Amino acid sequence: MIQITEHIAIHEEQIKYQYVRASGPGGQHVNKTSNAVILQYDVTNHIYPDWFLAKLSKECGGLLSKKGFVRIKAQKYRSQARNKADALNRLIKIFKNSSIRPKHRKKTQTPQRAVEKRISNKKKLSEKKKSRQQPNFEE
Repeated sequence: MIQITEHIAIHEEQIKYQYVRASGPGGQHVNKTSNAVILQYDVTNHIYPDWFLAKLSKECGGLLSKKGFVRIKAQKYRSQARNKADALNRLIKIFKNSSIRPKHRKKTQTPQRAVEKRISNKKKLSEKKKSRQQPNFEE
């Protein structure tokens, strides 16, 4: 079990790996071996907080299926073992980013003193601009 936070962990025994043929580097060898790794982890099997699941779905983007499976395909390296480690590291990184709780925003009001200061500054500016105008003799 990979512990992310106190309440959130990845159960390694629940991770399923599937090996497929990769595109990319490897020359003719890539056509004969299954180096790419598809990591599949079922999020619905475990009890995670709702806020975590919401953030996980946002963090994963298209990697999270409607059934609750996180699917990560790793084919960056020519070695199956390195691709497997890369896929696991990416899953851990997604879980760590999703486990950071958003801060609750406290609504605040503008202080009365600041409101009064803003209004008095507006009045001063208005008086300054009125004094620049040409006098109106019709009144």
